Amino acid sequence: MLEGKLLQLYNEMIAVARSNVYNKSDAQDAVQEAWVRMLANRGSLREADKLNAWAKVITANAARSINLRAKRIYPVDASEFADNAGTSRDEQAIMLEIRELLESVDPRTRALLLYKFYFGYKDQEIAEAWKLPVGTIKARIHRAKRRLQQWMSN
Repeated sequence: MLEGKLLQLYNEMIAVARSNVYNKSDAQDAVQEAWVRMLANRGSLREADKLNAWAKVITANAARSINLRAKRIYPVDASEFADNAGTSRDEQAIMLEIRELLESVDPRTRALLLYKFYFGYKDQEIAEAWKLPVGTIKARIHRAKRRLQQWMSN
């Protein structure tokens, strides 16, 4: 049973890494680095039921670190993603545009959008984690979505 949960977590981490790096090898490196960070900092996980979200955030950060070290900004061959992720070239173009938009917002807003729409946290959960009123979270999400929509229309 534990083996199945770990395998599921590993697959989810691979998916996060693949969405943040540009080739399969870097994704595997990011997941390996994430596991090392998780084991080294296991005491910082306060709630065991948040393990998956915690692991995904660490994986995304590890992937970004790999990109920075490699000084990569955009993939050389986006078709690798399309073939491996089962997405069409149109979907890949949309994913790259979304990535560019997310990179254009401040880190706090980016984290908020990722928690809400990528990791699937509810507004109340984000508010509790950030120690802010839920209304503030809803307003920030609304403003961020509106700002992204304006940028997309320009």
